[in-house]
Amino acid sequence: MNVLLINPREVPKVVTIDGSLKSMQGLVGGTIQAVFPFVDPVALVCNDEGKLLGMEPNRALRHPDTGQVYDILCGPFFLCGLGDDNFASLSGALIQKYEEVFHYPELFIPR
Repeated sequence: MNVLLINPREVPKVVTIDGSLKSMQGLVGGTIQAVFPFVDPVALVCNDEGKLLGMEPNRALRHPDTGQVYDILCGPFFLCGLGDDNFASLSGALIQKYEEVFHYPELFIPR
C-alpha cells in the first residue's frame, strides 16, 4: 500500500507498507487514529496519543474556507486512500495534491 508519510521538519515522502496494523503503528510510533478532514477519499492516520506523549508538532490543519488553524498534528502521520471497507493505496493524483498541501514543514511557537 502506497502512503504519503509526513514527518516533522521534513518534506512528505511516499512509502510502501503492507497495510497491517503493525506497519501503520510503526509509521506513527504507537496506536493509530484515523481522521477524515478532507473532502477527498483520504484518511489521515496519526498517533492517537501524539499530543499526550509530547511528540513534536508537525503540521496544522486549517479550515478550508477561512484558512484558520483548528488543530495541530503532533508526531508523524500519513495519508492513505479509502477502499470499500479498509485503507488503500493513495492514488498518484492524491499523492501529488497532498504533497503540495503538506510540502513545507511548519514551525510552531508556543505562547
